[in-house]
Amino acid sequence: MPLDEHLPDYQWNEVHSTRVAAPPDRVLAAVQELTPREVPLLVALMAMRRVPEAVRRRSAARLRRGLDGAILDGMTGGGFVILEERPEELVFGVVGRFWTTDGGVEQLGPAGFASFDAPGFAKGAMNFHARAADGGTLLTTETRIQATDDTARRSFGRYWRVIGPFSALIRRAWLRAIRKRAERR
Repeated sequence: MPLDEHLPDYQWNEVHSTRVAAPPDRVLAAVQELTPREVPLLVALMAMRRVPEAVRRRSAARLRRGLDGAILDGMTGGGFVILEERPEELVFGVVGRFWTTDGGVEQLGPAGFASFDAPGFAKGAMNFHARAADGGTLLTTETRIQATDDTARRSFGRYWRVIGPFSALIRRAWLRAIRKRAERR
């Protein structure tokens, strides 16, 4: 699985899946086309995370404008990088100090993600994997996090204890919205 190639070692992960009554290619198309408006929980929780930035930069209008584009386009515009794209799987990653108010995201390409090992950061990789199953597709998403040193591991660990449950809620809401979009086509 490509996710294993990009972040085989990690300290934290979460896995969620859903069955979709649509073929894998349609499901992955839905992954790529899904907008934030289709996942209101994602919008609400990400807006809460961005309150300090919005106050500092008065960027609330910019945040609202981001509701109509594809979620993945917004992610890549915000520092995520597509690490691999296959017919059955999409893998993307990000490096940052996620426990800080601005996330401390580093702008890297795929090669930069692979070689990044500066202390004080965490590397995150996430995938969507679509596998044909009885009557449609089994869609799975996994998120993995690897800290680059002990300080980052402790910082991210504290952060994860707080946001981990919300991350799980977002992933499940995201999968439901993908299923709805793929089955609607």
